[in-house]
Amino acid sequence: MLSVVVLISGSGSNLLALLEAADNPLYPVRVLAVGSDNPAPGLAHAENFGVPTFVVEPGRFESREAWAKALLANVKFMNPDLVVLAGFMKILPAEFVSALSPNLINMHPSLLPDFPGAHAVRDALAANAQVTGSTIHIVDAGVDSGPILAQQSIAIPSGISEGDLHEMIKAVERDQLIDVVREIAEGKINLSERAQ
Repeated sequence: MLSVVVLISGSGSNLLALLEAADNPLYPVRVLAVGSDNPAPGLAHAENFGVPTFVVEPGRFESREAWAKALLANVKFMNPDLVVLAGFMKILPAEFVSALSPNLINMHPSLLPDFPGAHAVRDALAANAQVTGSTIHIVDAGVDSGPILAQQSIAIPSGISEGDLHEMIKAVERDQLIDVVREIAEGKINLSERAQ
């Protein structure tokens, strides 16, 4: 059974999909806890499933490093096999990443290396891209630059809004997350090998 801590910043739609999957005894994953950098609405999903939550707000610390140290302490207290960034909108310092690597994965709403960063959906539309999608990758010291574990492409409908395109991508991300985490649990994806 793979144990997971999920970090979120928002509504937690991908988190909810993972919690629902983990609720099935045939799914080889257990969500130990859900953390956030703010009192995110998505934390309610964890509470509904009886999963502990924690919030570590950057504004309560004198530096980004001190914040990340406290966040890492909360994560490590749970002793997970894997940490999933599911819509976690803060860039993590190198010390945090190296402490968990390669067992730290991120979901990103584009086909990396295209459109890294916080505004991937907006950037794809601004570039008049015909195709975008979703990527799950191992987190490294760069921004959305780690080894790619899975990608799925989506054709961008003409005239679609940023919000609607983001919802289209989220629908793909939910299944993608469930599949990738299952494959890690089953040993079909070896994170140490992929990180080489």
